Amino acid sequence: MVTGIGIDITEINRIETLIATHQHFLSKVLTPEELASYQKRTGQHRLEFAAGRFSAKEAYSKAFGTGIGRAVNFLDICILNNENGQPYFLYQPYEGTALISISHTDTLVMTQVLLEEKG
Repeated sequence: MVTGIGIDITEINRIETLIATHQHFLSKVLTPEELASYQKRTGQHRLEFAAGRFSAKEAYSKAFGTGIGRAVNFLDICILNNENGQPYFLYQPYEGTALISISHTDTLVMTQVLLEEKG
């Protein structure tokens, strides 16, 4: 049974500005595993990756029902891609199953997260 759903849309240029103006933005939003994946990318692919992870974590926090804050923060959630490029949660605080979709255009990224109870 679905217990939570969250969606988010983020402007990629907003994330580009945050990266350029806030020295520690990436280390506050991306886990070490995500940072390693980010570093392997270049140009627009880096921005899309960072914006996608930011948006996905916002969507996750909405599905979780708390928003980003004390109950769940950016570094509690790690999203990587499998060998086919599909995003998945390496870890996250929900005890059930978490599913994710990330899509983007040249200027926007849209994410959706579903939380399902175990069993």
